[in-house]
Amino acid sequence: MMTGSVWTFMRALLSDPFRVSAIAPSGAALARLITSEITPASGPVLELGPGTGVFTDALLARGVRPKDLTLIEYGAEFARLLQSRFPGMRILQMDAAQLDLHEFFDIQPAGAVVSGLPLLSMTQEKVAAILGGAFSNLRPEGAYYQFTYGFRCPVSKSVLDQLDLDAVCIGRAFRNIPPAAVYRIVRRGAATPVAI
Repeated sequence: MMTGSVWTFMRALLSDPFRVSAIAPSGAALARLITSEITPASGPVLELGPGTGVFTDALLARGVRPKDLTLIEYGAEFARLLQSRFPGMRILQMDAAQLDLHEFFDIQPAGAVVSGLPLLSMTQEKVAAILGGAFSNLRPEGAYYQFTYGFRCPVSKSVLDQLDLDAVCIGRAFRNIPPAAVYRIVRRGAATPVAI
C-alpha cells in the first residue's frame, strides 16, 4: 500500500515528469548524507524543493529546530503535503529562481541551503538565478548542498565561475534509487563547514 507521500510523488511525476525529474522519492541514505554537515548551529536553514519532506525529516533528526527551517516548494501538491506533515513550519510555495527577491531571515542569514531541485533539467540561466538567490540569503561561511544523479557537479563550471563559487563532492549514496552524489557549494575562500 502506498503512503500519502509516495502517492503524491507518483501523481506529480506522472503529471509533470520534467519538473520532478526522479523515478522515486529520495531515500534515507541520501537524506543522511545531504544533511551530514548541518547542525542546530547551522540554523536558519533554507530547503529548496523539499518534495515529500525526506530531507526535512533528516534536518529535524539532526537537531535543526522547526522554527529555523524555511521550505521553498514550487509544486502545489507537494506544498499541501508538507503543510499536513509539518504543521506550523514555514512553507512557501514559490519558484526558487526568485529567491533574490526575498529576505527570508530577519536576525541572521541562513547557515545552509539544502536543495532537492533537479538542476540538470534546468537552463544554466535558471541554475545561476537559483544559486545567486540562495547565496544572497546565506552567511559568508554558509554552504549550499545539492544532490545529483549525474557523474559530476550539476552546476556547470561557467556558473560556478560567474558566481565565484567552489563545489566539492562530499559523498555518494549508493543505497538510493538511483544512486546519487552530494556536492557542497561555497563561496571561494570560505571556511569548510564542520559537523558537530
